[in-house]
Amino acid sequence: GHEQLLKMEERMMDVEQKLRLVKKLLQDKVNQLKEQLSRNTKADAMVKDLYVENAQLLKALEMAEHQQKTAERKNYLLEEKIANLNRIVKNLASPSFNS
Repeated sequence: GHEQLLKMEERMMDVEQKLRLVKKLLQDKVNQLKEQLSRNTKADAMVKDLYVENAQLLKALEMAEHQQKTAERKNYLLEEKIANLNRIVKNLASPSFNS
């Protein structure tokens, strides 16, 4: 009986040691997951910020494209006016050269 008790006590100590090891491994895993959650939370916030910034940049791009089209239209109209003025000047100048 005494020998059996010693073996049982030895097994209990072995089980306790294994439980402590498992507890430490689980705590390490918990810490690792907490760090990962923290990194994921930061990454999520960055993604949201980038999404907002991207929307702002798209709006600015649309406005710039609109301004460019407006400037191109105005430029075209000015070129037409210049061509018309050149024609008028040419027509006004031709009779005076002929006389």
